[in-house]
Amino acid sequence: MAKYEFKSSPIDLVNPSYDLVVIGAGGTGLSAALQAHELGASVAVFEKNEVLGGNTSKASSGMNAAESLVQFKHGIIDNKADFYQETLKGGGNLNDEAMLSYFVDHAALAIDWLKQYGIELDDLTITGGMSKKRAHRPASMAPVGGYLITGLLKSIEAARIPVFNKTKVVKLLQDEKGKVTGIDIVGPDGRRKVMAKAVILATGGFGASKEIIKKYRPDLEGYKTTNQAGATGDGLILGEEAGAELVQMDFIQVHPTAQTDGEKTFLIGEAVRGEGAILVNKAGQRFINELDTRKVVSAAITGLNEDGAYLIFDQGVRDHVKAVEFYDHIGLVEHGATLEELAGKIGVDAAGLEATVASWNEAVKDQDDQAFGRTTGMDRDISVAPYFAIHIHPAIHYTMGGLHINLETQVLGKDDKVIEGLYAAGEVSGGLHGNNRIGGNSVAETVVFGRQAGIQASKFVRGEN
Repeated sequence: MAKYEFKSSPIDLVNPSYDLVVIGAGGTGLSAALQAHELGASVAVFEKNEVLGGNTSKASSGMNAAESLVQFKHGIIDNKADFYQETLKGGGNLNDEAMLSYFVDHAALAIDWLKQYGIELDDLTITGGMSKKRAHRPASMAPVGGYLITGLLKSIEAARIPVFNKTKVVKLLQDEKGKVTGIDIVGPDGRRKVMAKAVILATGGFGASKEIIKKYRPDLEGYKTTNQAGATGDGLILGEEAGAELVQMDFIQVHPTAQTDGEKTFLIGEAVRGEGAILVNKAGQRFINELDTRKVVSAAITGLNEDGAYLIFDQGVRDHVKAVEFYDHIGLVEHGATLEELAGKIGVDAAGLEATVASWNEAVKDQDDQAFGRTTGMDRDISVAPYFAIHIHPAIHYTMGGLHINLETQVLGKDDKVIEGLYAAGEVSGGLHGNNRIGGNSVAETVVFGRQAGIQASKFVRGEN
């Protein structure tokens, strides 16, 4: 089957004005545009990169939601209160609780909304810090990000919403009272102004900006990043210039499992551990509950001082994580017909690895991990040859801080004053995740708050705010 290719609109078709414009064509921006279009607003999307999708395209595990129809179909009885409490605990109790409540209450609805557009997330996996399978993914078990972006772009195309790529927004236009009235863009044909009654910032985070990371977290200056190159904090700069306040900027997440050995850095999705993989050190021993929060697992790997660690899994786990096929295709996966052979290839103590896997398999059989208290990602053991390993290091993955917004996604300036006509959602905003994001929550955030931004901006355009 031929790969779907979305055709961006040529810049000479840009209108001088729209009801609202969206800056950024990742999951948040596309969800916002689609939702606003549903509500009758004229919308255009502007993206500085040639390739659409942003960081969402790189997401591999799933989209969290509790009390979803998909969970019930799989026999999983979950509740939103647990989802809320586990996310709050994972974020160090520093989450914006009003935003978190809205997020938890609307995540399952977002799954249903996507299904209306043929974007079906009918399978489930689990991520660190969660007690139930909440990470929704396609039935094919393919990485969720690319699937979501493809589905959203097909819907954007069907709705005839223009998306202009290779077009950078360099300034937000404001009237004398500070109300946002449009954008100043630089595209393939030069610079021009586009007027709008509302602007939605959906530009993502700053995980690929060495300058901003150095400013707020100099201790992470040397870390590699899993982010796409365009994640440079553009929306934060635009927002600040328009008077916006930034919050929690030092809350930067390091993801525990990234392959950083080559020129490029590749995220090894949490679904690998969620489906049963373990982490071992050079002695072949486990050293942490692999599905503790990202902050805890990353610190444990760094604390080994052994040039990272190894993810160990078998064919049974591999069959449940299609992303492994991609990791293998690009040369990130070591193979062994036996655990001893695998240990030799990766320089890990063979006897230690064999003993660890045997002990882990007993823990799975008894559903009792006495070593580290792991209670999730124990649906299958590691006993189906061949065996696999991926060398991993922690890497900068997500920026929890960003523009200060309220529940209506309105951007706030000093003293919580609303900047009229300006909305923001997704990783460009701060507050939802506290000091540590739970895996699977960012994809959910893109849709939940992307939709909310589209709804609230449409209300403003209608004069209902």
